[in-house]
Amino acid sequence: MTSSYDLPMFPLESAIVPGQPIPLHLFEPRYRVLGRHLAQLDEPEFGIVGIARGREVGGDDVRSDVGVVARVVRSEEQPDGRWAVLATGTRRIRIDRWLDDDPYPKALVSDWPDPLDPGLDKHVVALRTVVDALIAMVASHRPDLELAVPELSDDPGQAIWQLIAFAGLGPLDLLQLLEMPDAATRATRAAELIDEHRQTLDALGLD
Repeated sequence: MTSSYDLPMFPLESAIVPGQPIPLHLFEPRYRVLGRHLAQLDEPEFGIVGIARGREVGGDDVRSDVGVVARVVRSEEQPDGRWAVLATGTRRIRIDRWLDDDPYPKALVSDWPDPLDPGLDKHVVALRTVVDALIAMVASHRPDLELAVPELSDDPGQAIWQLIAFAGLGPLDLLQLLEMPDAATRATRAAELIDEHRQTLDALGLD
């Protein structure tokens, strides 16, 4: 059983998945404090959850109970006290309990790994095929755009997350995939959503 641990949190209006780059500008006073806290850590990490209702500015929001751990890649304090942070989603978490928002949101969380599945390679191939079709469609409308799937992880579960992050799905779709019980189910549903996304973009013409 996974042990719970305290984690600083940053609720966002969009869901984030593992493997997704996360550029943030921390300007609220409470998040400026968070920026300074993270800058003091050897391995700075914080949690991100989607906001089901409300807004990220000012608090008084209703937050999702599933999210990701974000690892800080780079951070820099601006002259006016704001922080520019680049992070990347690493692993999925459940929110066990929200703690006091003092001086910034915090929660007691547990890692939520997928069950082991030795047959995921075929799901990676199927999902990659759908993503490649999306790239080809975009190229047919916008040959000036250069899109390429990043190098995928040797871990098929992580590769599935990378393909999902690349595909440009909306926040509700990402939240749905984040809540899937296992990687195979997630890959199958992601392929359906990405194909629907491709058809919609194709119909709009990307003009």
